[in-house]
Amino acid sequence: MKLEIFKDIPNYESKYQVSNLGRVKSLPRKKFNGKGYHLTKEKILKTSVNPKARRAYEIVSLAGECRTVHSLVAECFLNHNALDRKLVVHHIDNNPLNNNLDNLEIITHRENISISKKGSSKYTGVSFAKDRNKWRAKITINKQQINLGAFETEELANLAYQQKLNTIL
Repeated sequence: MKLEIFKDIPNYESKYQVSNLGRVKSLPRKKFNGKGYHLTKEKILKTSVNPKARRAYEIVSLAGECRTVHSLVAECFLNHNALDRKLVVHHIDNNPLNNNLDNLEIITHRENISISKKGSSKYTGVSFAKDRNKWRAKITINKQQINLGAFETEELANLAYQQKLNTIL
């Protein structure tokens, strides 16, 4: 069995911690209940999954703020900055409920799209246009989609995508 290590959650020090196994706990502390102070006990918090969400990520409430468990683990153990939109937390086994540190990695948003893409091509940015009977290449740069053209083969469309990608990196 793996050793569980808890770390303080930034901005919630002495209130909440998250573990390398993806569990979140509330730390014992004095709380005002309207009449006086009482000491709360340490406890593992219950998580939930938003059934309306596109992906079924585990969420937990920290002082009324909903946070995803995988982002808390990445923030505390992988030094991930959730405000950096170019880098995202990826579940290696593609199971959004497995928030174990060993299952998480920080990758670029573009890499994440490439891993999880579903479409007619094995290449990112390439799709088959049935109406033209050709392979089409597109790339998105700064939220703007650029059409790179139509090609006879999937490989040629991928080559156009890769060449454009290399010019922006």
